[in-house]
Amino acid sequence: MVSSQVSGFTGAPTCKSIQRRLLLSVVPPDAVPSDYVEFDFSDVFGPVNSEIFEPGTELISEDSMVIHNRSHSLMGPTTCPGPSLKFSKLTLEDMESLDVVECSTQGKREELVKASIDEDVVQNLADQFDNDVFKKSAIGLEDFEVMKVVGQGSFGKVFQVKKKGTLEVYAMKVVRKDKIMEKNHVEYMKAERDIMTKLDHPYIVQLRYSFQTKYRLYLVLDFVNGGHLFFQLYHHGLFREDLARVYTAEMVSAVSHLHANGIMHRDLKPENILLDADGHAMLTDFGLAKEFEENTRSNSMCGTLEYMAPEIVLAKGHDKAADWWSVGILMFEMLTGKPPFVGNRQKIQQKIIKDKIKLPAFLTSEAHSLLKGLLQKEPCKRLGNGETGSEEIKKHKWFKAINWKKLEERETKPSFIPEVAGIHCTANFGERWTNMSLVDSPASSPTPASDISFKDFSYVKPPASFLQRNNNSALLYQEAIEPFSH
Repeated sequence: MVSSQVSGFTGAPTCKSIQRRLLLSVVPPDAVPSDYVEFDFSDVFGPVNSEIFEPGTELISEDSMVIHNRSHSLMGPTTCPGPSLKFSKLTLEDMESLDVVECSTQGKREELVKASIDEDVVQNLADQFDNDVFKKSAIGLEDFEVMKVVGQGSFGKVFQVKKKGTLEVYAMKVVRKDKIMEKNHVEYMKAERDIMTKLDHPYIVQLRYSFQTKYRLYLVLDFVNGGHLFFQLYHHGLFREDLARVYTAEMVSAVSHLHANGIMHRDLKPENILLDADGHAMLTDFGLAKEFEENTRSNSMCGTLEYMAPEIVLAKGHDKAADWWSVGILMFEMLTGKPPFVGNRQKIQQKIIKDKIKLPAFLTSEAHSLLKGLLQKEPCKRLGNGETGSEEIKKHKWFKAINWKKLEERETKPSFIPEVAGIHCTANFGERWTNMSLVDSPASSPTPASDISFKDFSYVKPPASFLQRNNNSALLYQEAIEPFSH
């Protein structure tokens, strides 16, 4: 059974305080029942029938059903059901490391400096740079100093780590191979790693390294320490429309990037959104993400129930439109303090499929209109699933104040800045995690199949291609010679 009750938090932020801006709406969400108006959206929120999908759509079957509990752990939510096992403790330093690749760029940069500025020459050199830029180098746990636990899930923990010899601080997600194999989640784990290597977006947490040892898998990610959106929402109750608008816009931008690259997230919610030190929302946790092709649908039941689209609950097959439903639920929870469908698992499922939505009267008509468009029960009618895709969301009147070009250049500043005292600060993560001892549970002996299952898992994020960064050859040449001009 999936619980809709949020996890409690202990303690208050201890980092250096800065001036806090007002987050709460003038009208609280639970002031009086009359504050909620039941709009008759029978055309929108009526029961879903079995003919909502277009003929000829291919259905892709998946084996594992994954339903998540609500949780604020950086590891991501725990799966339900799952065994609770007790183990003796073993330090992280007892693990062995494997080889990954590391970038070496100096030689190609020097060659580019000497080359003609002719575009064909630049193109050829850039291709060589991208294809021949890596060399083998050992990297593993010995390259990182483990500092704090910042999250825990069913399969492992997330640690705040520092790369030795640098000032770089990361989040290291450590996953036990035996638990992944036991739960038949190998494909999810491989997909998470593979998908994250393809993403490069200002509002998506970046994967920097991945490697493995005999017993565990490691994903080393950007450390984003403004806290989960869920953490902030829990402490502040709800957000004003201007702040929720920026967060929603940043997630629309991130989800648009995913869909443009043939990826659906399938678990978008406040627990999977982090705030950085500048207050920007960063999408993370791609454990249920899936690559897709147009005109194909998946029929697995996965995600967090409160955020599941009707087509997932009904197991009628789902595609990227399910992400836009989740954006609508996210927007509703930010504006009201709770998701629209709550209760036990069976009640939530029934409400998602059948219930009309109740919208607070204190929200603007523009917010009502966007929620109505995103929370269409029939995916073929859902905003964002039309011919122009996410553009129809971006052009909605609720986003009139958003300059999308500036937003995607991170020039749109949120009105709330988290309290963060430097890159090592962990005050915005729950003390239930940060007070944990820096130890990990021993893992069972791996099977031979685990070596095959996670072959080629190692990764180092490459530098951006010269031509990707700037197609203008003159500026490209200037960028290349700059390191040698001092």
